[in-house]
Amino acid sequence: SVVKALRSTFRSGVTRKLEWRLTQLKALKKLAFENQDAICNAIHKDLRKPKFESVVTELAMLFEDLELTITNLHQWVKPTAVAKPNLLWAMDTIQMSPEPFGVMLIIVPWNYPIQLSLVPLVGAIAAGNCVIIKPSEIATHTEQLLADLIPKYLDQSAFAVITGGVEETKELLNNKFDHILYTGSTAVGKIIMAAAAKHLTPVTLELGGKSPCIIDSTADLYVAARRIAWGKLINSGQSCIAPDYILIDPSVEQKFIQQYQKVVTAMHGNDPQKSDSYARIINERHFDRISNLLSHGEIAMGGQTDRQDLYIAPTIIRNIDLDDPVMQEEIFGPVLPVVTYNRIEEAIDIINDRDKPLALYIFSNNKKTVKFVQENTSSGGFTSNDTMTHAACNTLPFGGVGPSGIGGYHGKHSFDAFSHMKPCMHKYPGLESLNDVRVAPYTPKK
Repeated sequence: SVVKALRSTFRSGVTRKLEWRLTQLKALKKLAFENQDAICNAIHKDLRKPKFESVVTELAMLFEDLELTITNLHQWVKPTAVAKPNLLWAMDTIQMSPEPFGVMLIIVPWNYPIQLSLVPLVGAIAAGNCVIIKPSEIATHTEQLLADLIPKYLDQSAFAVITGGVEETKELLNNKFDHILYTGSTAVGKIIMAAAAKHLTPVTLELGGKSPCIIDSTADLYVAARRIAWGKLINSGQSCIAPDYILIDPSVEQKFIQQYQKVVTAMHGNDPQKSDSYARIINERHFDRISNLLSHGEIAMGGQTDRQDLYIAPTIIRNIDLDDPVMQEEIFGPVLPVVTYNRIEEAIDIINDRDKPLALYIFSNNKKTVKFVQENTSSGGFTSNDTMTHAACNTLPFGGVGPSGIGGYHGKHSFDAFSHMKPCMHKYPGLESLNDVRVAPYTPKK
């Protein structure tokens, strides 16, 4: 019934109007601005995420996309002229005209519950769609907050929040949508895609995988350790683009581990469990899964766990086998395996023997090596000498490739992803005699 009601709204044509879209975007901005404390508090209750992290990784990205979209939407909605291939089309108007898909479904994960619901919503509104948001039932406080706030600020005839768990999601997927965005695991992504295929519904899938991080012998190890620690430990490692494992030149392995220990201590003190800047694992099930990964290899740093507190210390594991469990699944926690390689080609082979990752990182001061890795691997995103930051640049699309995802969004790319770019040709009505050549009767002269 909710889908039917939203489809009725879409067919009324109201969402196609630029003024309506801008009104809803400004209302979403007001929602975020007026409820910053409530949002940060809800996220803290779900993940013990520090307020600073919530502001930077959840709200700041939302506000940036809102400002960009509100400022430029009047240009984005205009048809775009395309080149005329030859004189045959000289008198015609040829355009690409963006039109909304219709009714969208956004299925949200628990790890960044505001960013991954409201940032894509910006693009969906900008494109003129109606939207159902399905927050994760695992992040219960944020789920309820979204269910309370969305109807208060946005047009209830065009936007809805559906709460609940697996059964509610299955029921939603029985409906025909015009586009589905899902963020989460590859395993569930396959289920979403199969459900969408029954209705031939296009999908954007933001999945995950094991994002590798190469460190060669030329890297600045302090910079590498600090930037890797930031990317690995923000949200306690529960980020789909966190560096999942290290591939390192053996000549600098020990020095890197020493630097990593130093920067983690500088960030979180001698006991990170007491740090106000360190989040917690979402629940017992994920805590147990990550803790079980510590049973192989040599713990070179950390390893402390506290199930009652859902705390896992920043941890490095070395001397592991590529077949060990920690190298078989996305870790999604603050555990960092370190694997050595002898030649850069060996590191590339290790990466290419696995599914294409959502992100790939390299720390090196050798531009030829960086270029070689970039050109001989495939990943959703590629960043040298940093981690995670490519996803915060909204002039770049964020997305995966192959098992790590389909499609991408952020900024203008969100508008494009959630619009159908309709080819339009407006023929010149005169000079009909020029069309004699294409109509019967066909003759050798023609």
